[in-house]
Order: sequence, then structure tokens, then C-alpha cells
Amino acid sequence: MLIAAFIFLASTQAAAPPPARTILAIGAHAGDMELTCGALLLKETRRGDRVVLLHLTLGERGNPKLSPEAYGEQKRGEAAAAAAELGAEVMFGPFRDGELPNNQEARRYVAAVIRQVRPTHVITHWRESMHKDHATTSTVVDDAVLLASLEGVATEAPWRGVRSVWYAENWEDAERFAPYLYVDVTDLIPQWKKAVTRYEFVRGGISSFAYLDYYTALATVRGAEARKGQAVAFDIAPYGKRRILDDVP
Repeated sequence: MLIAAFIFLASTQAAAPPPARTILAIGAHAGDMELTCGALLLKETRRGDRVVLLHLTLGERGNPKLSPEAYGEQKRGEAAAAAAELGAEVMFGPFRDGELPNNQEARRYVAAVIRQVRPTHVITHWRESMHKDHATTSTVVDDAVLLASLEGVATEAPWRGVRSVWYAENWEDAERFAPYLYVDVTDLIPQWKKAVTRYEFVRGGISSFAYLDYYTALATVRGAEARKGQAVAFDIAPYGKRRILDDVP
């Protein structure tokens, strides 16, 4: 659970209220967010929250046996299938694997998506990574959240409803990542596995990295730390960790 749900008061004739949370998970490549926080996304869709996955690139250059064009089409289909398993919507960015630009064009694109989706929560990559696209995504998303809230930046109406930005735990983004928030995903791992194994690179045969084993084991480790069966962990910006008290709690 991310935060307590709002209570909506409405007459029996009124239309159904919007979900209390809309989560926008923004990854550099198709598969990044599903692996790192897919179990959480599944938990939230089961609660009735809206979840949208935005893949800035397809990660189309990750298969040495296929051309980027062919693998990109394959991953587009895999991403759609994985999103369906999670109960999520999926969007695809216009950028190319390995060439994600750290510029205003990318920031404005993500800001426009934020204004369109109107998320209450954003999940993305941690800011320090061995992968350029991951680090760029984190920087672009942080700035885009601000841009989306400002008048006059673009034609769409500003969106100031993002309550928090969480950074998912990724083996490539480990430098100075410190787990701060833990979410219980006990009993969701089998369905999460069904979703992520829609991707060939997760099933094995493309990369020598054992993605499924790693993230399954990581969920068990984080669960032990949180005194839960299994959990996923996130970091947040340092300023979000500030607590102001009137007395000793």
C-alpha cells in the first residue's frame, strides 16, 4: 500500500470516483519497471488503483541475434503482454535504446505524459547507475515532474498532483541506493513471475544475467529485513526523509 486511500463522498447517482492513486512507472527500457517494482504495481491494480507503465525506449539493442527493429517489435509485444498480466496500461516513448537524450526534448515529452496521465505517484530509476539510460531517465523524470507543474511550459494544463517520486531497486543502479521504503508483496510473486517472463530476456537465453532468480531472491531478502514474507524496496530523495517533530516521539 503506498498511502491511505482518500474517502470520496458521493451520492448513489454520482459517477464512480477516480482511483485514489494513479501510479506512473517510468523505465528506460521495456522490462525495467516490471522487474524492479512489478509486484508492487500488481498489488496496486488489485486494489483498484490505476497503473501506467511508460517505457522511454524498447531496449531494442539488447539481443545480439536480432536486429534492433526486429527485437524492438518483439519487446513491444512482450511489454503489452506483461502490462496485461499486471493489470496496467502501457505507453512507449519515442527514444532509442542507448541514445536516450538528457535534454529539454526528453523532459518536455515526459512532462506531457505526466499531464496526460495525472499520476499521484511516480516510480523510476535511482539517479546513479552503470547504465547511461537509467541515470538519464532518473534525471529527466525528476525535472519533468517540476515542468509538468508549471504554467506556460506547454499547452496542456499543469499537473501538480504528484505526491511523491520513488526510486526502484535495480541491480544496475546500486551505487548509493539505500532502501528506505519497503512494501509487502507476499503471495504476489507467482503472478509477478508470470508477468515478467513474458519477456524473453527474463526467461533466459539472451543475457547471462539471471534476472528472475536475482529479483526473486531480492524480494525474499527485503522481506526478511521488513519482517514480511517478501517485499520490494525503494529509495526517495534526501529531502523527503526530513522529519519535523514537536517532541520526542
